[in-house]
Parts: sequence; structure tokens; C-alpha cells
Amino acid sequence: MSTSPVSRDIIEVKNLVKKYGNFTAVDGISFSVREGNLFGILGPNGAGKTTTLEIIETLKKPTDGEVWVDGYNIAEHPAEVKRRIGVQLQSTGFYPELTLVDLLNLFAALYDVKIDPMTILKEVNLEDKAGSFFDKLSGGQKQRFSIASTLINRPRVIFLDEPTTGLDPQARINLWETIKDIKKKGTTVVMTTHYMEEAEILCDRLAIMDHGKIIKTGTPHELIDELLSTGFKKEVERKQASLEDVFLHLTGRSLREE
Repeated sequence: MSTSPVSRDIIEVKNLVKKYGNFTAVDGISFSVREGNLFGILGPNGAGKTTTLEIIETLKKPTDGEVWVDGYNIAEHPAEVKRRIGVQLQSTGFYPELTLVDLLNLFAALYDVKIDPMTILKEVNLEDKAGSFFDKLSGGQKQRFSIASTLINRPRVIFLDEPTTGLDPQARINLWETIKDIKKKGTTVVMTTHYMEEAEILCDRLAIMDHGKIIKTGTPHELIDELLSTGFKKEVERKQASLEDVFLHLTGRSLREE
């Protein structure tokens, strides 16, 4: 594949397969991601979303198929791919005895890059927690710091695996705004989720995945319009507000964290 800058696809996945013995976790999927887009992989638990991300991130080897990131084949040039991506760490990746600034400096040393920790913390609205320990953060703050950890090497693509799971409405909306801000600065974002509203609000394009296969790809509006064109109607008309709307109206949308 050419590394020409005229190509608008920063990720290409072709006929990707991942098997564990007789079980097929990823079953011959193909899709591409446009540079600067937020691409979502939407599906229930066990659909193969996380395995797909781990292969693109070079953390797992595919059984078959090919993947390119920014023009580099992940099997042939894994080091080049790693230089261009940021991967969201889980909470187990953070040392509890280090402050947020210490953690960012540690990760920067591992990447062999120089950073200004406060600049990165400011990007995720955590500059006031610079001297705090990770374990003392609220759930939303932990997720925002996890995203901050993906930005250390100024990647062209970041990968977020169900970043808002377990967050309350205010924290979830705040994290959405953080992700939108990162995308606005030109970073491509690939995100897995099983929240329909989240995918509809955030994603430029998405792939719906189930049982290891991609069932459909498109923009949220394209997929909704395609369903409506079949004559689909909900059995019960949805109210113009939800219980979550009531909650946010009564408590406010502003983030309140410990």
C-alpha cells in the first residue's frame, strides 16, 4: 500500500480473521477509517470489537487478513504503527504511588519523547489534579486521564475501548466533549461502544458488529434512514424526553466530581 499523503484512509482492514482454536472471534471483516474522523465499532459484548482493536494496535496477531495504519502494514512494520497510535490504558496500568504528572512523565520516558504534562492535563480538563494520585480520582476523571495517556506521543490515531462504561450522565457528557475536542485538533479516533446514543452523537461513521462479523457500515444518519425506508416504525412512540433528560434537567449538566 502507498504511503502517499493523498490517501484519505488512515486505517484499512481487509478480510481480518482471528481464531482461538475452533472459536472465531473476528470473522473476515473489512472496513476503512478516514483521517480525522471518529469511527465507532458498535456491538454487544462478545461481538469481537475489542479483539479487532487489539489487532490494529499490534497487541494481537491476526490469524488471517491484513491491516494498514497510516500506510504501514501492521505485520511488516509494527514499530512504525506503534509510533503513530495512542492506546487507552486500563486502570491497572497506572502506578498508585505516582501523581498524574509523574505518570505522564513516566510514560513519556517509555516513548522517549519530551512533554509538558500540564499541557496534556489541560487538554482533558485535569490541570487542577496534577498533584493527585490516580486512585483518588472520580470515575470520570480516571477515564479522562486514561485518554490523556493516549496523547503523550502526539499520535495520528487514538483507540478508545468503551470509554464511558460505568460513568454517570454528567461525567459521560463531559467525556464526550473531551473526545470531540481531540478530534477537532485533527486526531483520528477509533472507539468501541455498545451505547446507541453515544454512537449516534459522536461517530462520523460506524460499523455494526456481531458474532465476529461486520453487519453494516455507514454514517448514523444513513443507517437510520435505511431502516426507515423499509417501513420500520416503533410500536410505541418515544416520548420527546427520557428519564436521563429529567435527571440532567434537575441536577444540571455541569460536572461535579470529588
